[in-house]
Amino acid sequence: MREHDSFGPATMRRGRRKFDDDEADFVKRGRLEPALSEDPDLPETGDRWSTWDGALHGPLPRPDWVRTEHGAVDTELGILKTGKEADVHLVRRAVPGTDRVAVLAAKRYRDGDHRLFHRDAGYLEGRRVRRSREMRAMTNRTAFGKELIAGQWAAAEFGALSRLWQVGQEGGTISVPYPVQLIGTELMLEFIGDWETGEAAPRLAQVRTDHDGLEDLWSQMTEALSVLARTQIAHGDLSPYNTLVHQGRLVIIDMPQIVDLIANPQGGEFLARDVRNVAGWFTARGLRVDADGLIERLCYEAGLL
Repeated sequence: MREHDSFGPATMRRGRRKFDDDEADFVKRGRLEPALSEDPDLPETGDRWSTWDGALHGPLPRPDWVRTEHGAVDTELGILKTGKEADVHLVRRAVPGTDRVAVLAAKRYRDGDHRLFHRDAGYLEGRRVRRSREMRAMTNRTAFGKELIAGQWAAAEFGALSRLWQVGQEGGTISVPYPVQLIGTELMLEFIGDWETGEAAPRLAQVRTDHDGLEDLWSQMTEALSVLARTQIAHGDLSPYNTLVHQGRLVIIDMPQIVDLIANPQGGEFLARDVRNVAGWFTARGLRVDADGLIERLCYEAGLL
């Protein structure tokens, strides 16, 4: 993807933009309480040891900024955004006494005690689990079933980002955050923004640019949609609020509801809705786009026609 600028230790500001929130409300909270130094199982600095060991890791070759050292520690820097299904936290992972530092976005899906995945029914079509007991629990939305759904959505997002990141590295015209690791319902991602200040890259909805800038962003959007279609998936909830613009590049984020265009009987509808959601934003800013023509082309590329 891109190389990050150098950054200092703990210079994060508390007043950050939302990372991938699609709502107007934003609750900003402070960092976790510091680790108690008298606990021998906790590091002397930071909040906990790195959770890299034992996690499911992102695809190879991984970026050189990813911290894999067992002696690395994680420090919570606050919440970037809150949502109905997950909260996104800012985490600094560093090897004490060195300049080996990474800044991550930790997306933590809510457990069964919260109201989660209010719109999951259509998205889950085409997804299956091996055990009938688990499928019944998910269908009936028992507490156990909701926890399974949370884990499935986290795994679906991790899998989609891993696949699309590799496509991007191989020359595909799509940019997504590098998925660093997955443990249960916590997904740790590349933080897209200024690593020194903790300022997230602006969402597309926040961007103000001229006609040429709009044309360039629309071109990047259609190329990304084409990559998704040829991979036979749809974002499922694409909008100007879960697309970032970082250093001139469009970055697609927030993909737990990824849709298999072939397995899901509503796949074509999700694809068309994604296109119309983003096309409407560009049209409202004066750019003429052919949404219907794009939908037809993408359906053909996906093998739906």
